[in-house]
Amino acid sequence: MISPARRTAYEVLLRVFEQEAYADRAFRSSAEGLDERERAFAQRLAYGSVQRVRALDHAIETLGRRPARKLDPPVRAALRLGAYQLGYTDTAPHAAVNESVELVRRARLERAVPFTNAVLRRLAEGIRPLLQSLPDGPLKESYPDWIHEVFVHVLGVEGALALMRAMNEPLETSLRLVRGEPPPGSEATDVPGAYRVERVDEALVTGGRIWPQSRGSQLAGLCVGAREGDRVLDLCAAPGGKAGQLRGEVTAVEIDPARARELRENLATMGRRDVTVVEADGTALPLELHGFDRVLVDAPCSGLGVLSQRPDLRWRATPLPDLQLALLRSAAERVRPGGTIVYSVCTLDPDECEAVVDATGMRVLPLADEWPAFAHPSRPEFLLTLPHVHGTSGFFVARLAVE
Repeated sequence: MISPARRTAYEVLLRVFEQEAYADRAFRSSAEGLDERERAFAQRLAYGSVQRVRALDHAIETLGRRPARKLDPPVRAALRLGAYQLGYTDTAPHAAVNESVELVRRARLERAVPFTNAVLRRLAEGIRPLLQSLPDGPLKESYPDWIHEVFVHVLGVEGALALMRAMNEPLETSLRLVRGEPPPGSEATDVPGAYRVERVDEALVTGGRIWPQSRGSQLAGLCVGAREGDRVLDLCAAPGGKAGQLRGEVTAVEIDPARARELRENLATMGRRDVTVVEADGTALPLELHGFDRVLVDAPCSGLGVLSQRPDLRWRATPLPDLQLALLRSAAERVRPGGTIVYSVCTLDPDECEAVVDATGMRVLPLADEWPAFAHPSRPEFLLTLPHVHGTSGFFVARLAVE
């Protein structure tokens, strides 16, 4: 007998690592029909196994004495799932071992059952001491070396370690109050309009009262400073959390038709039918989009500040400085003289943050006086939210003058 939660987590592991699926989408479809308790357990197993896969494979290879890449995909997924439970949860060892073995049997790989069973029993005895003996760093915390190097460059060795540990755990759950009173039990934060909650009430989201959005994300939207009467452009607007914050006459641009549809739906849910959605490439905007007072460029990026929320992203992240610079230059052409651009990215990589801003040659309007708690540690004219310091997703924010 295999529990529905373990079956779901196993399917997510197969789809993420063998079919290049996104973890959140794979989980959403695989978890259909689970009750709330099973769903929460399945998500913990699935996301935890995906996040920790580097350390898990090290343990499997060390104790199983066979390279993980040479294993049949169902065996590899079952071993990773079992290893995660044995190494990082309080799951009863016999349940982790027996159900992982049964997953291999159900995959019609009877010949691999004795091997799977033997490796899992070695893991049950040895994985915790093995993991504890690893030196602090990217293998132990299960990150690619290049991401660790970026974090060390920004924060130093100890700061990088604290950041990696923070993003291996769930961060706070926060929301933006769209209208009405804050939800019962919510806690006001240091970002106006942002509230910390134990869980998001989906009925309040559907009713347009609240919107799930991290404090880091909301901070970026607030830095735009949009007011009634302003003409405002959101250049990379989907899924719409920040676009829904902006006041004035707002135009929201999105290149992907499916995401543009999602953007329209989300804005309607928030009661923002006054926002004009345009399907276009932010680097090649229609000529009629010009003369804006304020532009938000919340650019695509490597996402190194949101690795807690997106467990598979650390294994597929790619810096995008060329695209980011192109978007900023495009924005600069569409702002009236005296207008401003806010550039934000959910990453901490300097090549996508301060280096992109520096490459524009535009004048920086310092933000630290307005938001001293979030001042960038080495470039205080910018903002940088840090998961291990602020408890929210990592965002870089800069405000630029168009002259």
